[in-house]
Order: sequence, then C-alpha cells, then structure tokens
Amino acid sequence: MHPFTDIIEMFLQHMKSKERSSETISGYSKDLMSFYRYLEQKYNGKVYIEKITVDDIEAFLFLLKVQNQKPASRSRKLHALRSFFAYACKKEFVTRNIAHSVEPPKLQQRERTYLSEDEVTKLVGAIEHPLIRITVMTLYYTGLRISECLNLTLSTVDLEKGLILVLAGKGNKDRSVPISSKLLPILLDYIHNHRPKVDTDYFFATQKTGMLSPVYVNRVLGETVKKLGWKKKVTAHILRHSFASQLVKKNVNLVKIQKLLGHSSLKVTSIYTHSNIDELKDAVNEL
Repeated sequence: MHPFTDIIEMFLQHMKSKERSSETISGYSKDLMSFYRYLEQKYNGKVYIEKITVDDIEAFLFLLKVQNQKPASRSRKLHALRSFFAYACKKEFVTRNIAHSVEPPKLQQRERTYLSEDEVTKLVGAIEHPLIRITVMTLYYTGLRISECLNLTLSTVDLEKGLILVLAGKGNKDRSVPISSKLLPILLDYIHNHRPKVDTDYFFATQKTGMLSPVYVNRVLGETVKKLGWKKKVTAHILRHSFASQLVKKNVNLVKIQKLLGHSSLKVTSIYTHSNIDELKDAVNEL
C-alpha cells in the first residue's frame, strides 16, 4: 500500500523534472493537498492511493460546490487529479485513472472583455505614469502576458531587428514576437531618452526598485479606468485579449495569432473570435 502523500511528492518532483513552471507546480500541490485533507478527515486516518475511489472524487467536488466554489475552480482541481492519477497509472501505483470517470463541472462560456482601438487610445492617453503608459502600449501591441512583459531584458528586446524574445513563457516555451511599426519608435525613444541609468538589466526599469511589478501596473490601470468613468474592469491581461481580438477582427489567420500569443493549441486561441450584435445583424442580412 502506498501513502497518498508520498505519491503526491513523487508527482511534484516529476513535474519539476519536466521543467513545469513554479506557478503550475504550486497550483497542483495546493489542489492535491486539499483533496488529501478532505480524505484524511473523511476516513479519520492515513490515506492510501489504492483505496481512493471515484465516489471520493465526486463527493469532494460536490462539497466544493456546496461551499460555493466556482465551476472553473472545481474544474481545475479535477484536472489536477486527472494529471496526478495518469502519473500514478504510468508508475503502476494504480491500475486505472479513476479521475477520468468523473464528469467535469459545466463551465459557463463567457465573452472575453476586450477594448476597441479607440478605447485603447483613450486609456493610454489618460495614464499619467510615463513608464506604465509605455508598458501598456507594449502589452497591447505585442499580446504579451504581464509577467512576460515585465521580465523582458535589454538583451531580449532587439530594437535593431524589431524582435522581442520571450524566454520560458507559459509552458516553459520560448517564442519571438515582432515589434509593431507603431510600437518601435516609442521603445526607441524610451531606451535612448528616458530609461533611467540604473544597475538592472530589466527593459522596463524604474529608478527606485529597478523594475515594475504586475500589481502596480494593474493598480494604475484600475485608477485610470475609474478616472475615465468606465464601468468595465481593465487589467493587463485584458490588453492581451484586446490584442488578439483586434487581430481576429482584421481577419488575421488564427494560426498566426496562436504563435504570437504562445498558445499550445488553436482551441485556446479561438476564444477571441468575438461577434458583437451589429456584426451579427450584418451577418443575417447577408441572406
């Protein structure tokens, strides 16, 4: 018999060996340990992987539902359990992946919030912080994740070639993103005339700490949106949605957008194929 916690530890070590990101490993660890604590309390004793049943997983997910955890959160925990039991199967600790017998929670498909080109122009014009203004334009014109953008260095932004190299993005993958002709002169002006002379390699550097934080960028965005009197919530990630959505509206091929965003599959990229009501009215009138 194999203690459940021992296999969790082996699984997490396996993920580290596969060079999964620290955020992914931390998330899996939290989800698996919450399931373990549930089983420990349920059976009032040590938990062995061979003894875990489909009913245990279903009861755990039902409890989370009763506790008002959102479907997306429950779905994420089930995904973690499926990955874990797939590993346990491969290592022959169990004979089958019982988590695959559990029906996933139904997720409500929501339209992603995104900004129009006019809204982006107004937002950028209203940002008072010069460095964050440039950072926001970079996020919009590249589609980078906030962590990818703020981790850019002087050596990964090639202004001569007009290329940004994203090192170890989500899924630990590298990718190159061309710098838009609208963004390039802004970055050149920043690097030659405005970047402070500080001992840091970060491209977006501050005088005080040497780098920007995601929390600070999102806070300034929130304050700017409030100043504009907008009702919609705008974060750095919304700028990534806006980048993708505007490319879709301009009929850019989804495969190209997938490569720019660093998505693992077209299925993920396809969420950006928005249709507003006016476009739908135009569509039905084509008949």
